[in-house]
Amino acid sequence: MSDDPRRELADFLRTRRTRLRPQDVGLEPGPRRRVAGLRREELALLAGVSSDYYQRMEQGRDVRPSEQVLDALARALNFSAEESRHLHSLAAAARTPARLPRSYEPEDVPDTTLRLLHTMASPALVVGRFLDVLAWNPLGGALLGEFTRQPQKERNLLALFLHPQADRTCPNRAATVSELIGMLRTQVAAAPGHPRAVELVGALAVRSDEFAALWALHDVEEPTRGQMRLDHPQVGELNLDWDAYPIPGNPGPALMVCTAAEDSLDAERLQRLADLLSTP
Repeated sequence: MSDDPRRELADFLRTRRTRLRPQDVGLEPGPRRRVAGLRREELALLAGVSSDYYQRMEQGRDVRPSEQVLDALARALNFSAEESRHLHSLAAAARTPARLPRSYEPEDVPDTTLRLLHTMASPALVVGRFLDVLAWNPLGGALLGEFTRQPQKERNLLALFLHPQADRTCPNRAATVSELIGMLRTQVAAAPGHPRAVELVGALAVRSDEFAALWALHDVEEPTRGQMRLDHPQVGELNLDWDAYPIPGNPGPALMVCTAAEDSLDAERLQRLADLLSTP
């Protein structure tokens, strides 16, 4: 992970420019095209900025684009709402002067949240801002299985899915990993110097070629809701929806709750898993 916010901004713009084809934005591709995606000057023209200015942005130089320039680039690149927010977040970090290292409080789960967790009938987890699993209720633990016995620093949602053997328990593992990495990218952009972010991204990039390749794509996802598909050894396949609810206070842990559609086969299997837990 780069510790230079300007480099992160430059890499994000470059990956998005090179994946957009001229015909996607109403341009003729031309017969002698040697670059993938849009040329820098084409994007600059579409966004209404000078080619030299945009080139300096992609070179990671000290430019400080205004909100209007960022919005124009987002429109020219056909950004989603998540990508636009990410672009503004990266630009804000790039505009901030370098500061001395700061201290960070550990991510603690409040006692009140732990009590709430154990009153919930649905599988529920407390997940840290960088996808570390900090706590769970009994049904959430039944979904995670042996994962709950891992050392604390290994209990990260990406570690749960980021190995080929996980294909047996997560039929859409590759899509799940891609989504989680996008969520992690969004959170890292909001706190680029956080020691846990630096440690986690560095360790995953060394251990997993899959992670390194997906991280380099600079894809982003909002960590608010999604779907999880698991092949549980006791009850079979479970297709669950999850929603993340931020815990009041400073940015940090969120309560992640998994549910199944009412009267569905998944709901029946989830209830069967709950019954197994309550059986002596």
